[in-house]
Amino acid sequence: MTKPLDNRLALVTGASKGIGAATAKALAAAGAHVVLTARDVRALEAVEDAIHEAGGASTIAPVDLAEGDGIARLASAIGGRWDKLDALVIAAAYLPALTPVTQIDGKQLSQALTVNFLATQALIANFDPLLKRAEAGRVIGLTSSVGAAPRAYWSAYGATKAAFDNLLESYAQEVEKVSKVRVAVIDPGATRTDMRAKAYPGEDPKTVKDPAVVADRLVELLVNDFDGCHRERVEG
Repeated sequence: MTKPLDNRLALVTGASKGIGAATAKALAAAGAHVVLTARDVRALEAVEDAIHEAGGASTIAPVDLAEGDGIARLASAIGGRWDKLDALVIAAAYLPALTPVTQIDGKQLSQALTVNFLATQALIANFDPLLKRAEAGRVIGLTSSVGAAPRAYWSAYGATKAAFDNLLESYAQEVEKVSKVRVAVIDPGATRTDMRAKAYPGEDPKTVKDPAVVADRLVELLVNDFDGCHRERVEG
C-alpha cells in the first residue's frame, strides 16, 4: 500500500526522545526513511527498533551537535548514501537553568547558543545542497513562545530561540525565490517532554499533550505542504 511520504528521506535531530522521537516514528509510519540523530546511542536504537517493528525504515546516526565537525561529518555521510534530503526536522534543543539575567551561568549559556543556534546554522549550511536537490525540500524547526515573547527567568533559553527563529525566517526568505525549499517554524506549545518536566517540576505531566500530537501535525504539514515561511503553534 502506498504511503504519503514513500520515497522521502527525512533527518530528525533530537530523535532519541520527546518530540523528536515521536516525529521520527510518525514520519516512518507515513513511509519516509528517517535518519535519526542524537547523542544517546541506546535511546536512538530503541527508537529505531520501534520503527522497524512497526514496518518502517530508519538509520541511526549518533552525533553531538555541539561537536565542531559533527554536523559536517553527518552531512557527508548522508550525501554519500543519498542524493537528496526531503525534510530536515530540527527538534534538538538545550535548556539552561532558569535564572535572572544577572545570574545566567556562562557555560550553560554557551551550550545553549551552540546547540540551539550555531548548530542550526551548521545544519542549514551543510544540508542546503541536498535539500535543493529534492523535489520539494522542507525544513521544520521547533521553537518556543519565549523566543518571540520574553519572559522573566527564561532569558538564556529565550534569547537562543529568538536567534533560532531569525535564522530560519531569514533562510526562508533567501531560498523562496531561487528554489523549492520551504521553511516552517513551529511552536509545539505545552508538551509532555523531559525539557518541560525540567522547567515545570511540579506540573502533572498528564495535563499537557503527548509528543505524538505534535508529531502528527508535523507529518500533516509535510504531506499537505505549505508555502513560504509557515509559522504556527500546535494546540491540543
